[in-house]
Amino acid sequence: MLNGRQADSVSVVYRALKLVSVACCLLVVMSFVMFADDQLSSASRHQQTELATGVTPPAGASPQTPRRGQPGRFIDGAATELTAPFRMIVASANEWVQHGLETVFALAFYGLGLGFLARYSRV
Repeated sequence: MLNGRQADSVSVVYRALKLVSVACCLLVVMSFVMFADDQLSSASRHQQTELATGVTPPAGASPQTPRRGQPGRFIDGAATELTAPFRMIVASANEWVQHGLETVFALAFYGLGLGFLARYSRV
Protein backbone atom coordinates (compact mmCIF):
# COMPACT_ATOMS: atom_id res chain seq x y z
CA MET A 1 0.00 0.00 0.00
CA LEU A 2 1.23 3.49 -0.81
CA ASN A 3 1.85 5.76 2.10
CA GLY A 4 1.74 9.41 1.16
CA ARG A 5 3.63 12.01 3.10
CA GLN A 6 1.50 13.55 5.79
CA ALA A 7 1.00 17.27 5.57
CA ASP A 8 3.47 19.03 7.80
CA SER A 9 1.59 21.98 9.27
CA VAL A 10 4.81 23.89 9.93
CA SER A 11 5.83 23.55 6.30
CA VAL A 12 2.37 24.63 5.12
CA VAL A 13 2.47 27.76 7.29
CA TYR A 14 6.01 28.53 6.10
CA ARG A 15 5.05 28.21 2.43
CA ALA A 16 1.86 30.25 2.88
CA LEU A 17 3.69 33.11 4.61
CA LYS A 18 6.47 33.02 2.03
CA LEU A 19 3.95 33.09 -0.83
CA VAL A 20 2.05 36.03 0.70
CA SER A 21 5.32 37.88 1.28
CA VAL A 22 6.47 37.44 -2.31
CA ALA A 23 3.05 38.35 -3.74
CA CYS A 24 2.83 41.55 -1.67
CA CYS A 25 6.36 42.59 -2.61
CA LEU A 26 5.74 41.94 -6.30
CA LEU A 27 2.54 44.01 -6.30
CA VAL A 28 4.23 46.93 -4.55
CA VAL A 29 7.28 46.87 -6.83
CA MET A 30 5.19 46.56 -10.01
CA SER A 31 3.05 49.50 -8.91
CA PHE A 32 6.15 51.63 -8.30
CA VAL A 33 7.58 50.68 -11.70
CA MET A 34 4.30 51.70 -13.37
CA PHE A 35 4.33 54.99 -11.42
CA ALA A 36 7.91 55.70 -12.50
CA ASP A 37 7.08 54.87 -16.13
CA ASP A 38 4.05 57.20 -16.04
CA GLN A 39 6.08 60.02 -14.53
CA LEU A 40 8.93 59.68 -17.01
CA SER A 41 6.66 59.42 -20.05
CA SER A 42 4.58 62.44 -18.97
CA ALA A 43 7.78 64.43 -18.41
CA SER A 44 8.93 63.48 -21.89
CA ARG A 45 5.61 64.55 -23.43
CA HIS A 46 5.77 67.79 -21.45
CA GLN A 47 9.25 68.57 -22.76
CA GLN A 48 8.30 67.71 -26.35
CA THR A 49 5.26 69.96 -26.19
CA GLU A 50 7.26 72.78 -24.68
CA LEU A 51 9.96 72.50 -27.37
CA ALA A 52 7.43 72.27 -30.21
CA THR A 53 5.25 75.19 -29.12
CA GLY A 54 7.81 77.30 -27.30
CA VAL A 55 5.24 77.95 -24.58
CA THR A 56 5.80 76.90 -20.98
CA PRO A 57 2.61 75.57 -19.35
CA PRO A 58 1.63 77.12 -16.02
CA ALA A 59 3.29 75.68 -12.92
CA GLY A 60 -0.02 74.44 -11.50
CA ALA A 61 -0.84 72.33 -14.55
CA SER A 62 -0.13 68.72 -13.77
CA PRO A 63 0.18 66.10 -16.48
CA GLN A 64 -2.68 63.67 -16.92
CA THR A 65 -2.04 60.17 -15.69
CA PRO A 66 -2.73 57.61 -18.38
CA ARG A 67 -5.75 55.33 -18.07
CA ARG A 68 -4.76 51.76 -17.41
CA GLY A 69 -6.37 48.50 -18.33
CA GLN A 70 -7.58 45.97 -15.82
CA PRO A 71 -4.21 44.47 -14.79
CA GLY A 72 -2.82 47.93 -14.08
CA ARG A 73 -5.87 49.00 -12.10
CA PHE A 74 -5.73 45.79 -10.05
CA ILE A 75 -2.02 46.23 -9.32
CA ASP A 76 -2.47 49.90 -8.35
CA GLY A 77 -5.48 49.12 -6.17
CA ALA A 78 -3.74 46.27 -4.39
CA ALA A 79 -0.56 48.30 -3.88
CA THR A 80 -2.60 51.23 -2.58
CA GLU A 81 -4.17 48.96 0.03
CA LEU A 82 -0.81 47.40 0.92
CA THR A 83 0.93 50.77 1.34
CA ALA A 84 -1.99 52.48 3.13
CA PRO A 85 -0.59 51.85 6.65
CA PHE A 86 2.62 53.68 5.74
CA ARG A 87 1.00 56.88 4.45
CA MET A 88 0.82 58.26 7.98
CA ILE A 89 4.59 57.89 8.29
CA VAL A 90 5.39 59.57 4.98
CA ALA A 91 4.06 63.07 4.36
CA SER A 92 5.71 64.74 1.39
CA ALA A 93 4.51 67.04 -1.36
CA ASN A 94 6.95 65.36 -3.78
CA GLU A 95 5.28 62.38 -5.49
CA TRP A 96 8.59 60.55 -5.96
CA VAL A 97 9.43 60.78 -2.27
CA GLN A 98 5.90 59.77 -1.27
CA HIS A 99 5.75 56.71 -3.53
CA GLY A 100 9.39 55.81 -2.98
CA LEU A 101 9.25 55.78 0.80
CA GLU A 102 5.90 53.99 0.86
CA THR A 103 7.46 51.34 -1.37
CA VAL A 104 10.54 51.01 0.83
CA PHE A 105 8.46 50.70 4.01
CA ALA A 106 6.11 48.19 2.39
CA LEU A 107 9.03 46.08 1.13
CA ALA A 108 10.62 46.17 4.57
CA PHE A 109 7.40 45.12 6.26
CA TYR A 110 6.13 42.54 3.79
CA GLY A 111 9.48 41.29 2.57
CA LEU A 112 11.60 41.33 5.70
CA GLY A 113 8.83 41.12 8.29
CA LEU A 114 6.79 38.33 6.74
CA GLY A 115 9.98 36.59 5.60
CA PHE A 116 11.27 36.61 9.16
CA LEU A 117 7.92 35.39 10.45
CA ALA A 118 7.98 32.57 7.87
CA ARG A 119 11.46 31.52 8.93
CA TYR A 120 10.46 31.76 12.57
CA SER A 121 7.46 29.49 11.93
CA ARG A 122 9.79 26.69 10.85
CA VAL A 123 11.55 26.58 14.22
